[in-house]
Amino acid sequence: MIPVQLILKNFLSYRDATLDFGGLHTACICGSNGAGKSSLLEAITWSIWGQSRATVEDDVIYSGAKEVRVDFTFYNNQQTYRVIRTRARGATSILEFQIETPAGFRPLTRKGMRATQDVIIQHIKLDYETFINSAYLRQGRADEFMLKRPTERKEILAELLKLDQYDVLEERAKDSSKLYKGRAEELERSLDNIKVQLQQQETTKAQRVELESQLNSLQQQQALDNIQLQSLQVVEHKRQNWEQQLNFVWQQYQNLSQDCDRLHEEQLAVKSQLADLKVILNQAAEIIAGYAQYQSLQSQEEAFAVKSEQHTRATSFRQQQQQELTKQVQTIEYRFQQAQAQLEGLEQQEQEIQQTLTKSSEVETALAQLASARKHLNYFDQLQMQVNPLLQQRLSLQNQLDRTRASLVARLEQLQATETQLQSQYRRQPQLQQAALDVGIQIEELEKKRVYLQRVQEKGQERRHFIERLQVHQRDYEKLLGELEQKLQVLQSPNALCPLCERHLDEHHWSRVIQKTQLEYEDTQGQFWVVREQMAVSDREIQVLRQEYREISQQLAGYDALREQRGQLAAKLQATTDVQEQLQQIALEREHLESSLQGDYAPDKQVELQQLEQYLQQLNYNEQDHTLARSEVERWRWAEIKQAQIKDATKKQAQLAARKPKLQATIDEFKLKIQLEQTDSDTAKQIEALTQEIKELNYSSEQHNKLRQAVRESQSWQLRYQQFLSAQQKYPQLETRLEDLASSYKSRLADQQRFATQIDSIVEQLKATANPTEQINALEQQIAIRRRELDEKIANLGRVEQLLHQLQTLQTQYVQEQEQLKYCQQQHRVYHELTQAFGKNGIQALMIENVLPQLEAETNQLLSRLSANQLHVQFVTVKAGRSGKSTRKHTKLIDTLDILIADGRGTRAYETYSGGEAFRINFAIRLALAKLLAQRAGAALQLLIVDEGFGTQDNEGCDRLIAAINAIASDFACILTVTHIPHLKEAFQARIEVNKTQQGSHIYLSI
Repeated sequence: MIPVQLILKNFLSYRDATLDFGGLHTACICGSNGAGKSSLLEAITWSIWGQSRATVEDDVIYSGAKEVRVDFTFYNNQQTYRVIRTRARGATSILEFQIETPAGFRPLTRKGMRATQDVIIQHIKLDYETFINSAYLRQGRADEFMLKRPTERKEILAELLKLDQYDVLEERAKDSSKLYKGRAEELERSLDNIKVQLQQQETTKAQRVELESQLNSLQQQQALDNIQLQSLQVVEHKRQNWEQQLNFVWQQYQNLSQDCDRLHEEQLAVKSQLADLKVILNQAAEIIAGYAQYQSLQSQEEAFAVKSEQHTRATSFRQQQQQELTKQVQTIEYRFQQAQAQLEGLEQQEQEIQQTLTKSSEVETALAQLASARKHLNYFDQLQMQVNPLLQQRLSLQNQLDRTRASLVARLEQLQATETQLQSQYRRQPQLQQAALDVGIQIEELEKKRVYLQRVQEKGQERRHFIERLQVHQRDYEKLLGELEQKLQVLQSPNALCPLCERHLDEHHWSRVIQKTQLEYEDTQGQFWVVREQMAVSDREIQVLRQEYREISQQLAGYDALREQRGQLAAKLQATTDVQEQLQQIALEREHLESSLQGDYAPDKQVELQQLEQYLQQLNYNEQDHTLARSEVERWRWAEIKQAQIKDATKKQAQLAARKPKLQATIDEFKLKIQLEQTDSDTAKQIEALTQEIKELNYSSEQHNKLRQAVRESQSWQLRYQQFLSAQQKYPQLETRLEDLASSYKSRLADQQRFATQIDSIVEQLKATANPTEQINALEQQIAIRRRELDEKIANLGRVEQLLHQLQTLQTQYVQEQEQLKYCQQQHRVYHELTQAFGKNGIQALMIENVLPQLEAETNQLLSRLSANQLHVQFVTVKAGRSGKSTRKHTKLIDTLDILIADGRGTRAYETYSGGEAFRINFAIRLALAKLLAQRAGAALQLLIVDEGFGTQDNEGCDRLIAAINAIASDFACILTVTHIPHLKEAFQARIEVNKTQQGSHIYLSI
């Protein structure tokens, strides 16, 4: 993927920005920290994959903007593509994907953003994780691989190689293996239970026959008893009708007796009420006089209640007015106190102003000193304006000379490293030839084993086909044996028929048929056992072939790696043919560079720099004197502040003098208002009027209470008067009611005598009818006992039939579960082998072992450029360890991923290396991993982005890093380096400078 153009709108710190990558091969993205350098790279990843450092998707939108848009055009696999991703705040993103054609860009966008994202990855052959671990070397991740423990490094390498998919497959295979194993165990237990249950099938059939016989006998006896019970129930029904009629007549007789008693009691109660009412009517005169006295006392009490209400209302209103008057006086007193406080504040301010005015002469002297200092500073400012452009020009010339020298030094070191590497390659030519010969011999041996492995596989297929044919013969023999057994069973019968013609057999023919059938049965059984033996032998042969196939497959595991190694050795041998000519060209160029570094480079720039130095000495500008002049001006700046304070104090003094008389007049006015409010206000007059009104009412609460007590004492005459009126109304009504009760009592006595006659007649008829209740109860009890016995037999029969049905179902289930058991056992074995294959020690370990040699070779090739062939890296995947608790020491191999680093002083631990050396090692390993991951993804690594911190490098290390980047520039179509260090920035001819202002970040391209 090669970038062509990037257009940003409201992305992170950018408002509107366009970056054209045309003509950029090796470029530097530079600017201060926080200017937005890394945001350019985040825009590329966000446009293609929708991924960035923002945790919330709306965070990529510029602060205050509503929408973000990134338009990225790039070149990949000889095609030009364009990706446009937009997003509105609070909404979903929109993704467009286009390809360039002669007629313009043609859309490749699919329905849905996920489908379009899949199309993009399909075309560029890189997902986000592979990109940031290959082409994009992000900040702070260079040493991630080295700082981990050896056991964790393999995990990181597996993660980068995306071997975690095999972990998922391992878990799936393990789960499936456990599932089939558990299912097989469950089926075995189920088959054992079914086998035990099927053993009781014959016993259950005998129980069913016996239960059916007992049930028929009980049902016949129960039918006879039901007929006898029905005849007895008819007699009992007639007797029950007479008893019900007797109960009805007796109930009517009882009701009439109760009515007579009730009417007699009511007559006595009415007579008693008439006597009481007569006593009340005789006291009529006394009751009327007491009621008149009660009405008089009640009228007097109502008059006193009106006076009480008026007195309470006047007293309450007078209290409210008194509270209002107090509140008004307090308000005036508060304002009076505020005016006094203001007058005291004015007097305090006058004293402070007088102190300020006493310093006027001292301030005038300081102002004169300030004018003189400013005049001296103005002279130095004008001189600085002349010197600054010259200083900038001198710095620019010095930087150009330094860059020229740095490029010469870097080129010289690059030539030296290349010369050393070529010499090393030239010396290694005999070793490479011998190694290529050895690898060729190993490959030839493995190819012979591959041919033999194919023959083993063909032999195994032939054996499997032979077993399948034997299985068909076995089924045919089993079927024939079953038919012969059936014939022999039929012939055992006394009246046996011929199995072919179905005629009766005499003794001679019967013995011949049996003998012939038995001979055929024995011959068939012999052939059946021969087939079984052949199947067993073939099965053992297949097991031996399978074991041999696995052993040869393990031996062939390194075949592809050997072929790849042979190709690499052939390429290295081809590269050594032109080494001698390259060494001569490098020697000539190196001599020219060494002579130039003696001082004969950029002569015009050096002359111009000397002239600038002479002119600056003539101007004689001193930054220290300029600083002293500024400090002198700052020293006397206080005089201007004091002068302004004196002017304000004079003005304020006049204002205070004008405000004091007004405040004194206000205080006197408030004193007079307080006196008038307490005597002549409307509120005070209302209080006086209410006091006079309360006095004129002349209300006495004691007299009122005595009157209330008298009303309560005479209140009983009101009740007695109401009783007298009620007695006058009820007395005639009760006399009429007494006459009606006497008439009803006589009628009820006549009806009672008539029902007593009917009761005697029904009792005589019941005595003449027999009672079959005891016979019916005994017969019903016997029928109920037999019914329970019948229900029990029927239930037992149902259970037996249900059990027989279940046993038939279990027989079918037994056959099905046997087939399922065979299938589950086979699947368990398959998934168990897959679990081991997908595990850490299976395919994953094999892939890592195949990748590490390539990673080591690529790392050392890059590291030789960075360290002038001083550092070498070796990856070790196993090491010797100790095991056991006894005194004897036993060694075993431990799985690890150690990284051995060798330099001129030997092999040392990674932690002992300096920051610069450690960074070079990290950078080489990281770049080698990037190339490896890109190759595995099926994409060419054409773009390299280095967003690492170079702060750990000294000047020499930075120059070597730049030289290494220039050395690998031919391997990439575009290299972008992000830095804020001036020394590194000046080393690149093409620069993308990023500057941040209040309006956002801006891009300046310098080529």
